[in-house]
Formats: sequence, C-alpha cells, structure tokens
Amino acid sequence: MLMPQADRRKIFEYLQEGVMCARKITQGKHPAIDVRNLYVIKALNALKSQGHVTEEFCWKHYYWYLTNEGISYLREYLHLPAEIVPATLKKAREPTARTGVTGAPAREAVQRVDRSGYRRVEDKAADAGPGGAAFQFQEGYGNK
Repeated sequence: MLMPQADRRKIFEYLQEGVMCARKITQGKHPAIDVRNLYVIKALNALKSQGHVTEEFCWKHYYWYLTNEGISYLREYLHLPAEIVPATLKKAREPTARTGVTGAPAREAVQRVDRSGYRRVEDKAADAGPGGAAFQFQEGYGNK
C-alpha cells in the first residue's frame, strides 16, 4: 500500500520496541503513534508476509512480534548500530529494595511477627467443630 515515507518510518521506529498492537479498525489514528491505523495494519502485514514479524489476532486486536530477521531488517532500514536491541530482548534488572509511597520499606522487607500471642485458646470451647458433640434429633414436622 502506498503511504508516506515519514509514516512508515514512525511505525518502524515504534516497532523497535519489539512488539506492536493495533485494533482492527481502519478509521482513525493509532493511539500510540500519530499515524493512521490503516497504515499500521498494512505496513505490519507487509512485514508479516516477508517473515519479519509474527502476527496474532485476538478480540479485534492485532499483536505483532519481531523475529530475528525483523530485527536485522529494522537495523538496516533505520541505520541503527548493532548494540541497540528491542526492549523485549533486554534482560530485566534484579529488583532492589524499594520503598513504598510513604517511604516505608517494601512489604518483603517488613519483619514477620509471630501472631500466636493474639489468639486466646482458653476462650474457645473444646467441643466446637465437626464431630465435637453428639447428635440430638428433635421431633420435627410430621413426627408426633
């Protein structure tokens, strides 16, 4: 499909993250980039036919994922160095001890307190629960 070169470049720069999603509507603009949604669908459909992305469709949404061939193609097209990799291939950093909104330590860092002191054993009846007492049948409806 014929589309402006600037729009194709915006789509490919956004796809540099490794993943793209678009709703199956041809009118209107894509919510993440300022390009017509039809251009996004058709450009990524062309990349799919070349084997640069894989496509999944679910509930009126397209999901595209870059393949290794697609990464090398985008590097050539956008003139990017080899050090730049999609965000989906970057390793996640190890989580550090974070503080909450109020500045208090995170939940994992709070000491666990033994709460057995809060429970009062002497108040509970020993015969409570299933099988604790004998059954007593009373006369009911129909029995005289």
